[in-house]
Amino acid sequence: MSHHPSDPELFGLLAREADRQANTISLIASENHCSAAVREACASVLTDKYAEGYPGARYYGGCEVADQVERLAQERALQLFPGMAHANVQAHSGTSANLAVLEALAGRGGRIVGMKLSAGGHLSHGYPMSHTGKLYAAEHYGVDPESGLLRYDEVREVVQRHRPQVVIAGASSYPRAIDFATMRGIADEVGALLLADIAHPAGLIASGEMPSPVGYADVVTMTTHKTLRGPRGGLILTTADCQKKIDGSVFPGGQGGPLMHQIAAKAVAFGEALTPAFRSYAAAVRTNAAHLAECLAEQGLKIVTGGTDSHMVVVDLRGLDVTGADVEKRGLAAGLTINKNMVPGDPLSPRVTSGIRVGTAAPTTRGMDLDAMTEISALLVALIREPDPEALRPRVQRLCDAFPIPGIG
Repeated sequence: MSHHPSDPELFGLLAREADRQANTISLIASENHCSAAVREACASVLTDKYAEGYPGARYYGGCEVADQVERLAQERALQLFPGMAHANVQAHSGTSANLAVLEALAGRGGRIVGMKLSAGGHLSHGYPMSHTGKLYAAEHYGVDPESGLLRYDEVREVVQRHRPQVVIAGASSYPRAIDFATMRGIADEVGALLLADIAHPAGLIASGEMPSPVGYADVVTMTTHKTLRGPRGGLILTTADCQKKIDGSVFPGGQGGPLMHQIAAKAVAFGEALTPAFRSYAAAVRTNAAHLAECLAEQGLKIVTGGTDSHMVVVDLRGLDVTGADVEKRGLAAGLTINKNMVPGDPLSPRVTSGIRVGTAAPTTRGMDLDAMTEISALLVALIREPDPEALRPRVQRLCDAFPIPGIG
């Protein structure tokens, strides 16, 4: 990226970020590298267009092209997840998508049930510091403290006791597939609606690599920038019964004008995700993650749930005299971006943690294969056990040079 004469200071920072990405490996499970076509759409002239409302019912004139762009994004989203009746592509993020859905389906002060943050859930599933925890009466289910696996009997017990309007199935750092049929049955026992939040595995579900909530969930929310490999944004899929309420909750309920340039980029990403090449990519993401988990386990590390069904591997560091925050900091010095992460029963705070979460979505986009995953596992073990991260930098750089980011270099 070259310097721009109109604002050399800002464009210099963007050049630095491109260099940082090119010369580090992102193992953050919620990050990926979108295509040049997606980035081009993000930077398109649609950023100048106000389009409050929905296609065919805007509050401003001149939305003829915007209408076509939004309809294209909706059509492609429904092709990716056949069986859902409607797609709202306006949600700015996964959290704003969840807020819109809960406002529509639970209502202010309504009861919701989701997974505990400490067990792998998300802030927007009723965490006390989140608006979802302040606006709704939230209760939470956990996982088995030994295996790290979801306990559906506990989900049922919490749901039966709390009798929520909405049950949330989904997580932020749970590496296993969720049994959506069982979650549907539990919700039905109390007449609750089922919200499936598939922000992390969306691309793996769309490609058939993981079980889909379609056919079980009343509403499905997700982000478009993780395993879907699109622009930063949210997506809501609904049944016909929920469509009107949720569209109204997004606009005018919680958002004004949609980000039409981001919606255009979502359309590009959805189109890419419908290709055989993307299905091959998604299969490689899962294969790489399974191999990474196996390599780490072979070197004596404890893997939460004993492995993974997805792109994500969570490592329990208890007993190793190192915290998640320590490993995250060492990783930056070595050229690996990793995030500290709580593990089931974690005695440490979310700012410190006893674990790390790593993901294979971004490295697989770079073309990294099983051999590269073996090397990454060795690098991670060295970071954890021998705190000399700068000595590892040349090995990381060799991987970066061998597997450049498409469209960045």
